[in-house]
Amino acid sequence: MNRVQRGKLAMAAAAISIGLLSVTGCGYINPQQTNEQYSPSDGVREDLGPLQLRNMLIVSTDANKPGRVIGAVFNTSSSDATLTISGAGGSQATIPVKAKSQTYLNESTDAAVLSTSGGAPGSMASVTIKTGSDSRTVQFPVLDASLKEYAKYLPTASASPSPSVSGSTGSSSSATPTPSATGH
Repeated sequence: MNRVQRGKLAMAAAAISIGLLSVTGCGYINPQQTNEQYSPSDGVREDLGPLQLRNMLIVSTDANKPGRVIGAVFNTSSSDATLTISGAGGSQATIPVKAKSQTYLNESTDAAVLSTSGGAPGSMASVTIKTGSDSRTVQFPVLDASLKEYAKYLPTASASPSPSVSGSTGSSSSATPTPSATGH
């Protein structure tokens, strides 16, 4: 191999290296979306002490009407815990969660209803979540029955705010279904 051929080979290798650097450099400069944690559903996620709240939202027809909290609460500790959700106008719901277990706030559990949702459908309502000495104010989305899957969660005129929600253990809810419950 003569000097000219070595020079061409070196230039070709340099061009390939530069091309590879420019292609792979995009991943280095731009953040990878798969590394970003987000809520892939209508609700939001929050962690508070040993409790992990997932897909939390409020279903209501108006800011001054009752709103039902739905979602899932996971307890990662080896002790039973209680989640208190405080909303607008002093409304409050208390949710017990057994140790190393989860509670699903759905049609199979007693309703966690806030007397006032605190936000119009399509907005975010400020609520305070508390367990033990941990407390934080967060924003829960407020939805109505525009999406048919949420219609069954709208509080009815006969529904009154619930002081507590029965917890479930294991991987699925084991609470007694309400008469109007349908599959979700």
